[in-house]
Amino acid sequence: MSLSIGIVGLPNVGKSTLFKALTNKQVDIQNYPFTTIDPNVGVVEVPDERVDKLAELSHSKKKIYATVDFTDIAGLVKGASQGEGLGNKFLANIREVDAIAQVVRAFEDSNITHIHNRIDPADDISIINTELVLADLETVSKRIISAGSTAKGNNLEAKKAKTDLPILEKFKNHLNANEIISELELNKDETALANELNLLTAKKFIYTINVSESQLEQKWQPDDKLKAAIGDAPYAVICNTLELSISEMKPEEKNALLKELGLPESGLDKLTKIGYRTLNLLTFLTTGEDETRAWTAHIGDPIPKAARAIHTDFEKLFIRAEVINWQTLLDASSWGKAREHGTLRTVGRDYVINEGDVVEIKI
Repeated sequence: MSLSIGIVGLPNVGKSTLFKALTNKQVDIQNYPFTTIDPNVGVVEVPDERVDKLAELSHSKKKIYATVDFTDIAGLVKGASQGEGLGNKFLANIREVDAIAQVVRAFEDSNITHIHNRIDPADDISIINTELVLADLETVSKRIISAGSTAKGNNLEAKKAKTDLPILEKFKNHLNANEIISELELNKDETALANELNLLTAKKFIYTINVSESQLEQKWQPDDKLKAAIGDAPYAVICNTLELSISEMKPEEKNALLKELGLPESGLDKLTKIGYRTLNLLTFLTTGEDETRAWTAHIGDPIPKAARAIHTDFEKLFIRAEVINWQTLLDASSWGKAREHGTLRTVGRDYVINEGDVVEIKI
């Protein structure tokens, strides 16, 4: 399982610079709108010291980290929901991702034009959200018309349509107030319908605030206006050009620079981890001489379901598993000693996988 995050924003806010830093993939970075016409997709490893330490313990030949797919999507402009700019292509591409990372610009640079000739990250967020809201409103309105017609029948489709209509009206009223669906508290049926419709504003949002290096050194923080625009969504303050430079450094050079800047980790590492948490994912691990590997599961998954990540047959054939916390395994110094100490547990199908579990599946 790999999560997918779409990088979106107005033209010239630093989306492609961020993407290039994330993936070290050469993408066209130019100072004009619509540089990114077709989405660039890059697979990024999620930094995880647990993989490194367990691989050392097991003398593993390979280390495999969990990954995040980042997609750099064409710049958005006002009117995108009506097809302005590259609007239709933008909306089609963004529907495919699990979460949306909005890049907004807080840095001043006379050499890089802003499409609206001003620096106002809160207003950038408003423009993007409005276009997403309008696109969802069109989707919901069309479904209301079709559901209203279907509901006149007496079959199963009619029954579903009758159930859907009040939910659709709830969505429409919320969107008409220029509010995003993810701010609503949805029950199971409402969540299912939002997913069925693939509503853009029902996706998880992450905000990436692109600042200058001097702003970063001065511990820049969003003002009240920007905080209000972000709401409860997670955000990361990042200098995209600095991150691009860091991404091209050797690990020891990167660590030295981060220490000099007083940063515990790079902005990219922070963003990747935020994306992981935003989608309610966790990491469990396997380790041995062949490889140490991080696997992805949803929080709350029973272990047979989580084991599907390793092999699809494991969910059906699962009998039991041996489980130990990664740090407990390190402290024991080996799987055998953990068993001797009684810290290795044997669990059945009802066991819920936990963050940092090291597992061995028995089938």
